[in-house]
Amino acid sequence: MARPISRLEKLYFRLQAQHACLAWAFNEIANHPGVVFEIGLGKGRTYDHLRRHLPDREILVFDREVNSDPDCAPDEKHLFLGDLSVTLPQAAKEFESRVVMAHSDVGGPGPFSSHGNTTMSGLVSAHLAPALADGAIILSDLPLVMPNALALPLPAGARENHYFLYRYSRKQLL
Repeated sequence: MARPISRLEKLYFRLQAQHACLAWAFNEIANHPGVVFEIGLGKGRTYDHLRRHLPDREILVFDREVNSDPDCAPDEKHLFLGDLSVTLPQAAKEFESRVVMAHSDVGGPGPFSSHGNTTMSGLVSAHLAPALADGAIILSDLPLVMPNALALPLPAGARENHYFLYRYSRKQLL
């Protein structure tokens, strides 16, 4: 019987998977125009990574409040502050079919967050699709259930169940 992983290992495996998935996604969207959604600013580490690797992309960021260092926060024009159940549907309508990549990192660690994670996964799943361009890439720390979103295999270096990748199609999937 395999021993359970420690919280340190879980964080390490998640960050390793996130890094590998982002590198893969950058290549996938390289020749496709569109904006990027960063759902969950947190400390701003992923936002900083996105803007360094996608310097010519418009990156729109969502969170309840800004808790990042000032050098890892977007300007007010690119920041949607407030409850995600309000800001995401509004932005999805405003940026309809224009988002080529969405990165969602809104989960919390540990079993104590399972209800919150289920709620956040459901919220992103329910409201993101209208914003997505055909062929958009979705990366998430939580599993999502979205019509027309096909789960993709993770790239090398990413362990299963530590990050999730999807490709969105505007056409009905079989």
